[in-house]
Amino acid sequence: MSTSTTDEPSALPEEPLSEAEYRDRLRDLPPSAKLVAKVLESDSPLSQGQLAEESLLPDRTVRYALNRLQEVDLVGSRYSFRDARKQVYFLNH
Repeated sequence: MSTSTTDEPSALPEEPLSEAEYRDRLRDLPPSAKLVAKVLESDSPLSQGQLAEESLLPDRTVRYALNRLQEVDLVGSRYSFRDARKQVYFLNH
């Protein structure tokens, strides 16, 4: 877990990403992250298990893809309204 030593607010704006900026952030990611993003484009929010089922990727690969997408702030998450033990993921654009 990382901690910040500054009190500065996040440098990323809350505005939706333009299509060009979205594609630019996605460009350097691994194919698994691109596939997970594509699944989320068509259907979201989805849990990690649902993403694995829809993408036909192993759970571990989906977790890696979600981590990579979150690193570049393309995917957000929240707790599921149906099951508070699970998180669901959605695109930030």
